[in-house]
Order: sequence, then structure tokens, then C-alpha cells
Amino acid sequence: MYDICCIGHITLDKVVTPGSVVHMAGGTSFYFSNAIRNMDIKYLLITALPQKEMQVVSDLRNKDIEVEVLPSNHTVYFENIYSENQDYRTQRVLQKADPFTVEQLDHINARIFHLGPLLADDMPVALIRTLSAKGMVSLDVQGYLREVRNENVCAIDWADKKEALQYITVLKANESEMEMLTGQKGTLSGAKMLAGWGVKEVVITLGSMGSVIYKDGNFYTIPAYKPVSVVDATGCGDTYMAGYLSQRVKGAGLQDAGEFAAAMATLKIESSGPFTGTKEDVMKL
Repeated sequence: MYDICCIGHITLDKVVTPGSVVHMAGGTSFYFSNAIRNMDIKYLLITALPQKEMQVVSDLRNKDIEVEVLPSNHTVYFENIYSENQDYRTQRVLQKADPFTVEQLDHINARIFHLGPLLADDMPVALIRTLSAKGMVSLDVQGYLREVRNENVCAIDWADKKEALQYITVLKANESEMEMLTGQKGTLSGAKMLAGWGVKEVVITLGSMGSVIYKDGNFYTIPAYKPVSVVDATGCGDTYMAGYLSQRVKGAGLQDAGEFAAAMATLKIESSGPFTGTKEDVMKL
């Protein structure tokens, strides 16, 4: 039995910022796995990619991250372009991977399943429903709100949201994703609507403005910690969730887990690539 199992594709990323162009691995599963590896929990990553891209898996395994690889004809290829304000980005998708299926994941047991779909057709609702019968399901919703049209990533609503969200324990969305899902501009009204659809813990990240967590009618305001410098925001939301879930699975309260997560995200934004710090680094901040 794993404490946390993350399911999602690893991407090939081209990250363009005003100061640099960097080619690297990416995706929710990549950033989440790197961030959680030093958090002293029993962890498994399940991903899917072609044999020719196995080097990125070898690199993760060399960091003592347990990885199970499913077959896929392609790897997802993202181009992320940031302006000076790294709360916002534009994206293109040059290649898509095969979706995950219920049958592929039937043998896995975990206390928390963290799902990181990158595109709307990565994971069917049936998979969410099946996993929810075995453990808590945490979802980073961003992939369900992305559709690829002529290589461009277009924002869409999630057609199956009301069917799927009743099976979600923890939902993570940023401010624009929350508005797309609910039609609500206010963070508090949006969080309440998501809870009304069945989500137990609603986590709304607000970039440099911090984050808000909503559970059982109570709101928790999480401050943002000021970084020494802003280098690369790619993967900050995934790092936040790695911090949050690693603390929740150990029994931490929402405020403490949120503040730990926020500090991890701040340390991540100070450098390009995934989070490389330790729990002690986070606690010091």
C-alpha cells in the first residue's frame, strides 16, 4: 500500500521566459514526483511514454523515485511561453500521449491517488470513479480544461465535471481554472460551488497572492512567501500539491499543510527545473 500514487504523463517541455529558452522534462507527474521524493512517504509514480523516452524515467529512478511505466506511442510535447509576470503563460502542444485506462491501473493501491491530466482526454471519469473506491482521489484539474486545436491549447469547460467531482476528495485549481469550472469570479463563491458538487477539500492557488483552502464550510487563507527572485514558475502548482498532500497524508491540518505547500512553491520558483530541497528547507522558510 502506497501513501501517495501520482498518475500522469511526463512531458517534453520547451520553457520560454524573457531571460531564457530551456528544454526539459515536465508535467504534473514530473514536478510532483521530484518535489515529494524527500518527504519521507511511500510513493509511486505511474506514467506512460514510448521506449525511446525512457531516459527521463531512468533519471527519476536514479533519485530513488519508484516509477511504473505504461506503454504509449508518443510523449506529450508542451511549449510554455511566459511574460515578465510569471503568473500567466501561453501554451502549444506539439505531440499527445495515449490516455490512461481503468484496466491499466486496477492493480495499484494507495491512500491517496493524485491525478495530473495534462489534456482533456488523458483520463476517463470511469478511472476517477474506480480509484475513489480504493482511496482518496486528489485532482489537479488543469488538464480537463485544455483542448488542443491546431497545436494551440484552448481553454474549455469540463463537460463531465459534475459527474466526476463527486468522487474527488481534494481538488486543486488556480483562479482562472476555478472561474472556467464555476463561472464565478470570486474565489470564495467558486470554492463553495465546487464543494457543492461534491469536492471535500477545495484548494485554489492565487499565484503571488497566496492560496485559499475550503473544507466543511470553513475557509483557510494561506499566505504567499516572498521569493528571493522569480526565475521559473513552471511546476509551482505541482510542487505546492506535493507539499500539501505529503503533509495531509501524515495527518497535518489544512492551515499547516497549506503553509508548508506555499513555502515549497516559493523555493521552487527561485530556480529553473523541479524542486530539489528538503523538508528542513521548507520548515526554515
